[in-house]
Amino acid sequence: MVHDYKNLCLFATLSLCHFSLNIELVSSLGILKKSVTAEYEITGGGFSGFFARLISSGMYVGYIPVAQGTAGSLWGPVLCLILPAERLKWLWFFIPALFFIGVWSSYRSEEFWGHDPGRVVIDEIVGMLATLAFLNPSFKILITGFIFFRLFDIIKPPPVKLSEKLPGGWGIMMDDIIAGIYAHFVLRGIMYLFPGIL
Repeated sequence: MVHDYKNLCLFATLSLCHFSLNIELVSSLGILKKSVTAEYEITGGGFSGFFARLISSGMYVGYIPVAQGTAGSLWGPVLCLILPAERLKWLWFFIPALFFIGVWSSYRSEEFWGHDPGRVVIDEIVGMLATLAFLNPSFKILITGFIFFRLFDIIKPPPVKLSEKLPGGWGIMMDDIIAGIYAHFVLRGIMYLFPGIL
């Protein structure tokens, strides 16, 4: 069953990469809504603008019209399912670097999309990785972690809500990191109190 999930997630990831490589052509084809594919949003800012949008939108996952945060959060479980265990363990050490890249790319993307835009999902991606960091990524853990992360990200218990007031990309990223840390310790608590349940 796990093997089937990995094949499904690998197919979804490859499809997403293919979509990412062709998104720059979508504007001229008129496939997406005008509000999503305004000329400056797609082509402005040179390479750094393109790279910021690519990263901050989670390889354009943030361009879907609804539930961008939920879709972006799925990147964490997908990576856990498709990456071999020996490579997955190194991913956790890159979370701080991804956080700072997210701060820059989300701040840069605000130039194109306005303040704290819904298309920025790098915060959910990094927050979800923080939720799952250094845990054995069983399917139960992935689902439970996803649910708790989204719960904390939505209800925003202190200091999640307060952290949103930080300037620029810091406010965009920090609330999801804290939500991810909350969800991580909830998972740890469940595993400690109810061994084997996850």
